[in-house]
Amino acid sequence: MSHNRNNRGGEASRQEAASAQVEAASIGLSEARRGRGHRARLRNRYNEGVFAASTALSRLAALETSLSGAIRGKPDAVRLSIVCLLARGHLLIEDVPGVGKTTLAHALSRSVQCGFHRLQFTSDMLPSDVLGVTVYNARSGEFEFKPGPIFTNFLLADEINRATPKTQSALLEAMNETQITVDSRSYALAQPFMVIATQNPVEHHGTYPLPESQLDRFLMRIRIGYPDRGAEREILRNTDHAAMDAVHEVLPAEELLALQAQVAGARVDEALVEYILEIVEKTRAHESLALGVSPRGAQALFRAAQALALVEGRDYVIPDDIKRLVVPVCAHRIIVNTRAAMSQRNAELNERVLEDILTQVDVPL
Repeated sequence: MSHNRNNRGGEASRQEAASAQVEAASIGLSEARRGRGHRARLRNRYNEGVFAASTALSRLAALETSLSGAIRGKPDAVRLSIVCLLARGHLLIEDVPGVGKTTLAHALSRSVQCGFHRLQFTSDMLPSDVLGVTVYNARSGEFEFKPGPIFTNFLLADEINRATPKTQSALLEAMNETQITVDSRSYALAQPFMVIATQNPVEHHGTYPLPESQLDRFLMRIRIGYPDRGAEREILRNTDHAAMDAVHEVLPAEELLALQAQVAGARVDEALVEYILEIVEKTRAHESLALGVSPRGAQALFRAAQALALVEGRDYVIPDDIKRLVVPVCAHRIIVNTRAAMSQRNAELNERVLEDILTQVDVPL
């Protein structure tokens, strides 16, 4: 009898120790700096409606200014990344090396007072390198879970398509359910949680195309592109170190969570819902497409339009919000009927098909 009680007690202590380690790994920088009492008071102030819309707009403007100091001459990429953050989505940045993919991801994470981890994905990386691993502690005689880098608020997955599909799939549960499962035990992730992944175009050597199931979990895919001459002149005049020094924490984690909750309050007229559904259905029936936009993609477009309205200081969505977001939200979710399914040319063809669909759907007035 006592032996069984001891076993149960040992098991309970092991579970408590593992949970404590996960909880410690999940605490963001803001928790350490501000204290739980302040977090609760700030959250209550938002719930009571103390902060006006103008205050939220000023916070977002400060965030946009901070990011623009690191990524010069790319206002669209900066704004779309903020929209993705507010919509509780994950961001995929795809472009050639050297245009600022990692800089944008790093600047976005540094602008919010949260935890941050960067993972450089390589072909020999294992899922345990991302999630964590259970190891045997010889001193205590028990197995302990060692949390991996995913236990953070912002995870930068640098060059994600250089890892094998097995390692890429380690992110699926985390991106969809904000939890992971290791050795039949589930561990919740901290909030807010965002994966910012960068990848090189797949025609570059040593890359593995992301599967459709994982692409669909990214709310948005954006490209940065080459800067214009004026912006590139500023880049030459300023070192990378100086550019990152211009980025500072402008948004506490609690305010970010409140802004994310505020996104759902943006009004979407029924005519605009029909507009979204019409666009989505066109992708599923288009003769050039083998795979159309999924219901998850339709939800992402709806939520991203609400977030864009908030960023632009409105509490309602307009048709231009949807039109502006169709390509970054939907282009990576569709597959064109061609053998070059994962080439850069095909990615551009995806965008042309979506632009063609937009011309076929009547805009609500």
